[in-house]
Amino acid sequence: MRAVTVEERRARLGRRHALAGGAQAATPVAAAARVVALHGTDAASVFLSALARMRDGDVAAVERALYEERSLLRVLAMRRTMFVAPVDTAAVMLAACSRDVAARERRRLIGLLEAAAIGGRDVDGWLAGAEQATLEALAARGEATAPELAGEDQRLATTLVLGAGSKYEAKVTVASRVLIVLGAQGRVIRTRPTGSWTSTQFRWAALSAWHPGVAEQSGDDARAELARRWLAAFGPATPDDLRWWAGWTAGQTRDALAGVETVDVGLDGATGVLLAGDEEPVQAGEPWATLLPALDPTVMGWKERSWYLGPHRELLFDRNGNAAPTVWWDGRVVGGWAQAQGGEIRTHLLEDVGRDGEAAIELEAAALAARVGAATLSPRARARAPLEQQLLR
Repeated sequence: MRAVTVEERRARLGRRHALAGGAQAATPVAAAARVVALHGTDAASVFLSALARMRDGDVAAVERALYEERSLLRVLAMRRTMFVAPVDTAAVMLAACSRDVAARERRRLIGLLEAAAIGGRDVDGWLAGAEQATLEALAARGEATAPELAGEDQRLATTLVLGAGSKYEAKVTVASRVLIVLGAQGRVIRTRPTGSWTSTQFRWAALSAWHPGVAEQSGDDARAELARRWLAAFGPATPDDLRWWAGWTAGQTRDALAGVETVDVGLDGATGVLLAGDEEPVQAGEPWATLLPALDPTVMGWKERSWYLGPHRELLFDRNGNAAPTVWWDGRVVGGWAQAQGGEIRTHLLEDVGRDGEAAIELEAAALAARVGAATLSPRARARAPLEQQLLR
């Protein structure tokens, strides 16, 4: 069994994820495909993750792919997390992961309705009516926000309380929860934001109208295909890494890998898998630097991260396990960054990277500041990690 060293894994990461010099992608779609899909919980991170992997490009190029060409789609998929993916990959993700998410979310919504004594004796029928009202309103409007949909039907305007009695208690409308379920079912999709490219409030449309012809697939075939795409980008890795990333059960992960031709390799004492035909050793190239945004798909790509994260987890992840913005040097995380008030990009290194490394990182920070411009990068969907807090004091 061939052993794959940490150094080779870092070299593969740089090339496969379009981060190393000469490996960058030409388009936002190609950039997303290189990591299967871009993490979409933080709206701004979608853009910064794509641009970090492109030879040329700007915010407008990513917006064209999302809203004009519609060659990138936002879908709720792995681990009940929002991703932005090429159309063919989005179809695979919907079948491989989203349907299970939709079933769980619908059961949860029924439980909330029952607890609030909404829907009478036939809660499922009441919810089905609310779902149909949502689809009919979107068909009539084309696109709409959740508040606009709530104004169309009294059921959709009904208020629910999440986390009642806790410090996280929040009130939401049935419309907002129905859209989550229908989105995971592949029936509706987030379209344009109501504000700038950093906005977290989106309009919605029927998926069939926004992008007709997103292919239906069976769950078993889709899981095997998603495993193949993930291994092409993130391999070598362990089955446990794949199980965590996809949010599957142990059985689903085992069956998915059974549908893919793989070979076993040694990973620093553990056993991992590579796609068959991908065993050729990868040599390290010139050192490279980059600044990746919060929740970037590379940082969040594996369950076991010590080979590229080192001892920095506590400083660079928030209390919910979400990655903060990270500074990279030659395939490993060496620090963090944050945007200060006024737009300044502040970096802090946790390792000695030498003069060449420091100079390369400074250039990347300047390039990032130019990409961001006057936009404000606010972590609306997560808490600040300890190093972020330190940088902003």
